[in-house]
Amino acid sequence: MRSTISVIDFGTSKIVALIAEVSARQRCDIIGAGTTPYDGYANARWNNGAAVNEALATAIATAEEQARASVKSVFAGVPGQFSKVYSFEVKVDLQGADPHVSSRDISALFALADEQVQGIPGTPIHRSPAWFVVDDGKKTLEPLNQHGNELRALISYVVADRFFIEDITQRLLAVGKTAAGFFSTPMGEAMLFISETDRDRTALLIDIGYLNTDIMAVEGDAIIFHKTLPLGGGHIAADLAYGLEVPLESAEQIKRSFEFGPGSTKTSFDVLLSNGATQTFTRDKVSEILLPRADEICDAIIAAVKESGVRLGNWSPVYLTGGGLSINKGGREYLSEKMERPVRELPRKAVKLSSAIYSSSLGLLDLIIDTKNTASANQSGIKGFFRSLISG
Repeated sequence: MRSTISVIDFGTSKIVALIAEVSARQRCDIIGAGTTPYDGYANARWNNGAAVNEALATAIATAEEQARASVKSVFAGVPGQFSKVYSFEVKVDLQGADPHVSSRDISALFALADEQVQGIPGTPIHRSPAWFVVDDGKKTLEPLNQHGNELRALISYVVADRFFIEDITQRLLAVGKTAAGFFSTPMGEAMLFISETDRDRTALLIDIGYLNTDIMAVEGDAIIFHKTLPLGGGHIAADLAYGLEVPLESAEQIKRSFEFGPGSTKTSFDVLLSNGATQTFTRDKVSEILLPRADEICDAIIAAVKESGVRLGNWSPVYLTGGGLSINKGGREYLSEKMERPVRELPRKAVKLSSAIYSSSLGLLDLIIDTKNTASANQSGIKGFFRSLISG
């Protein structure tokens, strides 16, 4: 049996609508995709709120046209700028003559964490464990039946801005759709693209978008740290537009084609002027304007990681995605040199929309499908028990 799922992802420069067919075997086929540029958001507010509905409707309509189907309800992603991550370490004493971890103990841990998140403004949209530890043992995500005297856990929550949820609910109604639910876009991206092995080592995911950069530390099944920086690829383009005195669209094309590193073969950049003439800029001139902003973004990322308090080991992987830097030849290596550790590109998870600029949309879709399949499967036993807690 196949079902249809539609999702909407709000980036800082584009809205992406996806329509997918999902089979009982969890095979996912994207049958429709719509991408519409818009002015995005900053400081958790729309830059041009009056134009959001039109962009939203256009993206959905394009996806529906491709899919040759009309959708009534849409799942919406909550961007990192409209959400916050909170992590709580909780513990319980194991009871009985033969103390060992039971489902009741795990439920008690989640209840303790739930109490702490209740006083935080916003709407919790995701919770999951980073790890469990029995006594002074090793971290695990499967503590059931382990013997000991104490069970500890780090449980993470993603709390969404109520303004965003209420605003998008009304905007969807205005374009003839209903909100089926809200999911964390950063959470979906992290869980889809970073393997369990890498998450066990505590991984770092850096998504440099157009107007902001999301930095996420991921451990176990949770994001344990998240920070949004008000810097992105759009700021590089704006600097080029001002410094070279060219339109922003031309500056964006220069930025995208720029190659980092001394081995660059591109020595000049041509811009077509409104009068039909061509203006050429040397690589040195472009570098003089572009590199200081790229350095500022890299330095801000490094500072945020240092201030996070998250301990990264020698084997902790770092991944880069988004359209701000990773699509540039040598961009990943440039950040790697600044951070003084290897930076990887995300593995490809789809044939369609495989570019880094769509990684957040694909992650969001995967998270929604996984959550819906878990709920409909009504799994029993240990796996089902953990699923019911994690998706709560």
